Amino acid sequence: QVQLVESGGDLVQPGGSLRLSCVASGAISEFSTYHAIWLRQPPGKQRVFVASLFSGGSTNYLDSVKGRFTISRDNTKKTVYLSMDSLRPEDTAVYYCNIYSATNNFYGQGTQVTVSS
Repeated sequence: QVQLVESGGDLVQPGGSLRLSCVASGAISEFSTYHAIWLRQPPGKQRVFVASLFSGGSTNYLDSVKGRFTISRDNTKKTVYLSMDSLRPEDTAVYYCNIYSATNNFYGQGTQVTVSS
């Protein structure tokens, strides 16, 4: 069984920074071959795509976070990161990570990010 655990969410003031982590554990091999996605679900809204990092290294971002958020990974630690700078109140959401391959798809339970003064 594979588990994804997100952490790093917090209450932060507008303009602040956070780094989210997503650690994979359990029966997962060849972590480097998995693609990774961060999603978020604002209060009362649907879950939406935030950023992706394919196994080959290419990235994509939601337009509203381009230039502020960076997705990265450390395959030796089986961890995916989301660095978030210049945070805005509209970034408030539960953030989820998702890793997937051709045959497997795993989600974490989420971590709360609140941006407020």
